[in-house]
Amino acid sequence: MLLDPRGPRFAAVLTTVVLAVVLVTGSGLLLLAQAVVFALTALNPRLGPYGLLFRALVAPRLDPPAELEPVAPVRFAQLVGLVFSVVGAAGWLAGMPALGLAATGAALAAAFLNAAFGLCLGCEAYLTIRRLTGRPLAGRVAAPPR
Repeated sequence: MLLDPRGPRFAAVLTTVVLAVVLVTGSGLLLLAQAVVFALTALNPRLGPYGLLFRALVAPRLDPPAELEPVAPVRFAQLVGLVFSVVGAAGWLAGMPALGLAATGAALAAAFLNAAFGLCLGCEAYLTIRRLTGRPLAGRVAAPPR
């Protein structure tokens, strides 16, 4: 399955906002809510809440994408985000703000890089792992003409 790469980037914008609010408020519960978003999106990126918003509100106003990206790197990136969110939430909720701050900050940095520059660290890590294991995968492919 292939995705419009603008969907995950839109999701990264929303994730950046949520994680920034978590850093400001120290809300472990909000970070747990973001962890649920990461988990749902890791199961199926097309059915993740932010992806649904993108397809309902943003995609209809855009031209068709010039390129598509495979789902697997996006799913891996969401799993990485899930791990950082769960660790961060555990830190905030267990009264270990340094752990919450570090994990949330790392997740925020990754989300911001994707939102601002289109650099998905989790996706790049996945593609690197595939190359190192002798199973390369193209990061993007041309979209079929409409």
